[in-house]
Amino acid sequence: MSFLNSIFKERKNPPPISILKAEAVSLETLKELIPVRNFSNDKLLAFATDVKSEVYSAKTMLFRAGDQADCAFYLLKGTVALSDSSGQTYEIQAGTTKAKFPLSSGAVHTTTAVASSDIAVLRVSHNILASKHTGAAPLAELNIPDALAENKLLQAFLHYYNSEEMEIPSLPDIAVKLRHAMQHDIGVADAVKIIQLDPVISAKLVEVANCPLYVCAVPAKSCFTAVNRIGLHATRSLVISLSIHHVFKSDSPLIRKHLDKIWKQSLYISTLSYVLASVTKQANPEEALLAGLICDIGAVPFLNFAANVPKDYYTEADIDLALPYVKGPIGYRILQDWGFAEDFLSVPLHSEDWYQNQGPELDLTDIVVLSRLHSKIGNDPLAELPAITSIPAASKLKDYSLSPEHSLKILHEAKHQVQEALATLAS
Repeated sequence: MSFLNSIFKERKNPPPISILKAEAVSLETLKELIPVRNFSNDKLLAFATDVKSEVYSAKTMLFRAGDQADCAFYLLKGTVALSDSSGQTYEIQAGTTKAKFPLSSGAVHTTTAVASSDIAVLRVSHNILASKHTGAAPLAELNIPDALAENKLLQAFLHYYNSEEMEIPSLPDIAVKLRHAMQHDIGVADAVKIIQLDPVISAKLVEVANCPLYVCAVPAKSCFTAVNRIGLHATRSLVISLSIHHVFKSDSPLIRKHLDKIWKQSLYISTLSYVLASVTKQANPEEALLAGLICDIGAVPFLNFAANVPKDYYTEADIDLALPYVKGPIGYRILQDWGFAEDFLSVPLHSEDWYQNQGPELDLTDIVVLSRLHSKIGNDPLAELPAITSIPAASKLKDYSLSPEHSLKILHEAKHQVQEALATLAS
């Protein structure tokens, strides 16, 4: 019998939380907590002055899965057992990497938390966490931190970007024509005529219709059969998805290496997004696939700019340091130029922010955030990663468990499906 189950058997109605004492929280401690550490020093100092940790005895229940939440909990001392709705339990110990992240930060708790030992926790209001995103500059504006003021490549690109000289990659004609035509309520036959203007996309669409993402006993042998099977709106998203690969091209070996890496990451995130949307039934799978593919598209103009700058002007490290600050706003600007719907525009801006929270319902950004986090688990041992259950996006999933023990189950079960889809989209 697990520790948590023994507690529930012992007490069907756990007692309310009783605070033993409160302790001051140091500035050094706050600078370890994610994303609190991203606040300015002035704000952190003010916060350290105002807040105290709360200390609870072993077996105290902090919160229960399914309950509404108005704050995030950080574990500062001791060990907490977390159990999801399926009964899977895992522990977080203070001082570990996982303890740098909140135990829970969504509007609804996704786990039940019980103290395994005497503990100290810090509550941080959701309003305070949300303020990290308020008062931001216009979404397409580049904001460069002082620490990168000496990055010559970044400063040169900033001038290029602000002078409106940046060349935005064009969406392929076939995708533009299909989208415009579908605004006039066309049928499958008319859509097929447009798609067949590009034999490569037409053939690729048939291949996708026969991949494991679309399980069917009878294979699609024509573009018409493929579109009929997939559906018009799904076809539109897939045609754009199949067209985007041409954007990730460069003649420079160094820049091509970066673009290939980003493209492969985007492909993996997009297929995970498709599977997650399919299983949860809370988002359109084809739109989720497309959202995954465009999440890092803002890197392309910056890398293309770097390809045309003298090689001695920057190092590979300069590129790696600059990309996180430029690809979000640039991606937003590209998608605006391409006429993407509002749901997609926030994806490049927020898909690497574990604590983004655009609203109460699961949206495309949430799907991509969850998929990006899934993609890093086990593949990036040096990365600081939160438990999936602790981020706001996870709290919006309905009737679905994402505990550490179960977080990769969906992907393991769909491994063959994902691998074949990747091969189809990448070729």
